[in-house]
Amino acid sequence: MQEVVQEYSYNHELINRISPIVENLFKGNSLYQVKLNQREMIQMLVELFWQFSPEEMRQIKDDDLTDRIDSILILEGVSGTLNDLTPEQIKMYDEAVKRK
Repeated sequence: MQEVVQEYSYNHELINRISPIVENLFKGNSLYQVKLNQREMIQMLVELFWQFSPEEMRQIKDDDLTDRIDSILILEGVSGTLNDLTPEQIKMYDEAVKRK
């Protein structure tokens, strides 16, 4: 029973720490606002950072955590971008890549 309470407490701690960071990053980035669901990203990040122990998470400074979360959100935001292109845009992209 105590383990369940500790897991709930840690989950709550992660949400309380991650949520304001994600909210601030979303406010300043239109890509995130258009491409990502803020609530889903918070949940995904909580699950991702769950792999760290509470002690390890507490040692990560807020600036470092913000940078890590921002990097993850960038990847999430741009992944699938090529899928949104029309066939003509994909052809233009392929030609531009070949030239480099």
